[in-house]
Amino acid sequence: MLRGARSEPGAAHEELERLGLIRDHDVRPPRSALAAIASSHEAAAVRARETAEVLAAAYAEHGAKEVDFVEVLKDADEVISAFEEMQSQAKTEIRALDPGSYLSPQPEASPAQPPALARGVGYRVVYESALLQTELGFASVQESIAVGEQARTFPGVPLKLVIADSDRALIAVPTVTGGNVVALLIHPSVLLSALIELFEAFWRMAVSITPGSPHDSQQEPTTATRRLMALLSAGLTDESIARELGVSERTVHRRVSRLQQLLGAQTRFQLGVQVSRRGWL
Repeated sequence: MLRGARSEPGAAHEELERLGLIRDHDVRPPRSALAAIASSHEAAAVRARETAEVLAAAYAEHGAKEVDFVEVLKDADEVISAFEEMQSQAKTEIRALDPGSYLSPQPEASPAQPPALARGVGYRVVYESALLQTELGFASVQESIAVGEQARTFPGVPLKLVIADSDRALIAVPTVTGGNVVALLIHPSVLLSALIELFEAFWRMAVSITPGSPHDSQQEPTTATRRLMALLSAGLTDESIARELGVSERTVHRRVSRLQQLLGAQTRFQLGVQVSRRGWL
């Protein structure tokens, strides 16, 4: 290394000139030259600190926006108010998963729904299937369907979720101690996109709820229904089932159609899925 430095005296000379220690082949006093070097480094340090402060402010602003997509609502009245406001401000669609109300034993129709439907806002709701097994729950769902809601049912709906357009979502959960509700209001973010996908997945799996009598649902499954579904699950044709039960094929078809309507199944396959989920077999 030392030999290399000696073999290139021109490079060393150029470096001394760059540092201000030599000018026009004359050696300058090192104190003034080094002071100038120190001043330039101090100026660079000031610029670096200023740049760091600007970047820190930008990062803080960016970080604040990242956390701002979630608001925590801790009061039940605040949760209900946010739910009503989402419906009143919606422009195209309300989507919801409803496992039942955390604020009362039975689901309750929202007073904000009819005006929103009248404005042309669509409603798609997936209800916990257990809600349809009570007269009050069934009546509440039927009331919503009557005013224009599209309703489906699925067992084991995991959380209470409301999505307004694609702008906001509300997740409500009961507190550990009970008697109150904590909710998260989600603004546009990756989390909101994931919640929308979650709803759409449940909507695809759920089956439609059609108008009917709650008494029909409460009386099922009868022994005759269990036997009919066992024969259907075994893959027998309507003719074979009719022969086994000692009834006409028309009667078999009518009973199957009634069960499909009762459970919101559009096909016999969906009927089998619903019957299996409810433990009717």
